[in-house]
Formats: sequence, C-alpha cells, structure tokens
Amino acid sequence: IEEKENQIKVEKFLNDHKSHVPTRYSYADIKKITNGFKKKLGEGGFGSVFRGKLPNGVPVAVKVLSDSKGNGDDFVNEVGTIGRIHHVNVVRLLGFSAEAGKRAVIYELMPNRSLEKFISSKDQSNNALFDWEKLDNIVKGIAKGIEYLHQGCEQRILHFDIKPHNILLDHDFNPKISDFGVAKLCSKEDSIISMTAARGTVGYIAPEVFNGNFGSVSHKSDVYSFGMLVLEIVGARKEAALTSGITNEAYFPELIYKCLIQGEALGLELINTDEDAEIAKKLVIVALWCIQWYPVNRPSMKAVVRMLEGASENLIMPPNPFASATSTQSQTEQPKTTESS
Repeated sequence: IEEKENQIKVEKFLNDHKSHVPTRYSYADIKKITNGFKKKLGEGGFGSVFRGKLPNGVPVAVKVLSDSKGNGDDFVNEVGTIGRIHHVNVVRLLGFSAEAGKRAVIYELMPNRSLEKFISSKDQSNNALFDWEKLDNIVKGIAKGIEYLHQGCEQRILHFDIKPHNILLDHDFNPKISDFGVAKLCSKEDSIISMTAARGTVGYIAPEVFNGNFGSVSHKSDVYSFGMLVLEIVGARKEAALTSGITNEAYFPELIYKCLIQGEALGLELINTDEDAEIAKKLVIVALWCIQWYPVNRPSMKAVVRMLEGASENLIMPPNPFASATSTQSQTEQPKTTESS
C-alpha cells in the first residue's frame, strides 16, 4: 500500500511538472536501452548505473534507483531539479522511468567518468593528463555550474553533495555536476532554509550542516563543500616532501594554510613554471576562503568565479579557517574581492 501511495505522489509530481520533465520511458524501454543491464558503470547507495543507448543512438548512463530508497523523494528531487537545468557544467537529464518500485533516470554519458577517479588514483600518468591549467579550468567549470544552480534558475538549487564523485568529466574533461538526489529548491530570497536532517558526505559537509545547526544552512553550505573539493584536487598533488618530517596525520588544508602564511612553497607536484605556481596558489587561496567556519565569511559562488578568473595577486589572504572553529567570535568582515553579492 505504501509503495502505491509513493507512486501516486510521484505521478502527481510528474503531472504537475510536465513542461520541465524530459522523456518518460517504460521499464521495458530501460531494459532495451541498457541491453538487459549488461554493462555496469558503477554503483552507490542509490542503486546502480549502467551504460546504454537511446533509440536515436545517443550513448547514455542509466541510473537505476534501488527499491530501498523508499518513498521516491530522491527520485522526485532529481527529476524535478535537474529536469529544468541547461548549463554546460551540469549533466543533462535525458529521460526517466517511473513504475512502482522501479525508477530510473537517464543522463548523457560522460566518457571520462568522475573526477574522483583521477584524483584518487595512484597512477601518476593521470596527473600528467591534468596539468595545472587543465585543473584550473575544471575548477572554474565546477564553480560556474554551482553559481548557475544558485543564481541562474527561477529557484535557487542547493546541491548539498558537492564532492569529486559527483563531478563527471566529458570527452574534453569539461566538468559537469551530477547527482541531485539530496538537492533542495528554495527561493533566492530565502537566505536560510529549513532542514530536518544532515545531507551530504562527511569531509565535504559544511560545519553548520554537520553540527545540526540547521538554522544557518544556506547556499554558503555548497560553497564550503566546493572549497573542500578544490583542496582535495590540489592535495592529490602533494609531494612526499610535504609530509616528511610531519606525521602523516597532519591535516592537509591546515598544512597548506601554514605554508601560504609563511610564504613557503606549497610542496605540490608538477609545478614546472611560475604560471603553475600562480594557479596552485590561487586555487588554495580561493578554497581557504570557501571553507571559512562561519558562513557569513565565505564568498558567494559569484564572487568565487570572479576570484578564479582574476589574477592571483589581487587576492586577499583569507583568515585562518581553523582558528574560527574554536573561537566564539565571528568575523563578519568580508574582503573587498569577495563581497557576497
């Protein structure tokens, strides 16, 4: 009975949002598109992703949601938020299937899979694929995608799960944000939104979400996750030298902040030119602004894009993000380059 009610809810939602929603397929179509679920691309808590081909020959990734996801909220969320988005840095939703207990979403296929695969790989040849300029472009693309979610649609879309797994790369390594299962829509006027439970992935969740201080959850929570993502991209290139002499437990963001403040080299791999060094420094400064403890001290994504596109010498050094965690005093001063417009 519950599944029936959930299906009614899903059907009502799809009916109400007809104009935004892409093509609907039957579950039998989904089987055909994936050639009987032959080639699995990956899986997660949500279910499994299969490679497929639409009747018109377009290659796709089909995410089949597992039944355990229950009431269909994630599905409604995903189809509802992403169905209306057209942006070069957000993955395109091409279709879906919604039969009781069997739900699937169809995305454009990203041949280079996720960013996570590249930054977590021990294979150094991956690093060679991504010079600092390429990394810079990937970071800018992700920032523009998030800025679009926050500013470019009728309603602000808060993603709440920005992390390397959810950044997919096309054939040219252009980044596209994916996985809107825990996203929330809110009006742009609402600076603060109400939430009942933490969303996201540990390590990327903003402290106000993680601590259950839901009174202050806003678009700045995505800014924090973006900052952690950038530090992870940069951190994947740290040389052994950076950790030698320090216990391996040293927290990379804190380590890199100390290097920055003391004017030391960042100890990163593949920095071959002054331009590389400038890009690395810029990415680190922007990321450290994004992970400020208090949301009010983080720039908006619009300001982040501006900082990334500007010259690194114009950037102001961020306050220590790790000091604020223990102090009770909030700095509400914002630097001139990062006003939260």
